[in-house]
Amino acid sequence: QVQLVESGGGLVQTGGSLRLSCAASGRSIDSYAMGWFRQPPGMEPEFVAAISWSGGKTYYADSVKGRFTISRDNAKNTVVLQMNSLKPEDTAVYYCVAEIWGVVPAHIGSGDFGSWGQGTQVTVSS
Repeated sequence: QVQLVESGGGLVQTGGSLRLSCAASGRSIDSYAMGWFRQPPGMEPEFVAAISWSGGKTYYADSVKGRFTISRDNAKNTVVLQMNSLKPEDTAVYYCVAEIWGVVPAHIGSGDFGSWGQGTQVTVSS
């Protein structure tokens, strides 16, 4: 499995921006679909965004469309989540995830990814 380490979380005001990075090690990610999930306090992890192995296709939760952008650099083994126009409801622990997909899931869920990072806290103050 690939090991994932997130960075870039922190405290930001409503309307602000944060850039989360995910550094992968152990294996090249160029065969992996990569993504981000988040877990608000007291809730289950929820899908945020995903990107195909080539970067040619991206997928977003409706709640973040138009505000968040996922990208990847296979040469650097990294994935980035750029988050703009942040809202208090974006407050959560954000996890980087990875999996080799044979077929793109019809509805992306936590079970579609086998490798998870330790998470990074994002707090948006009102």
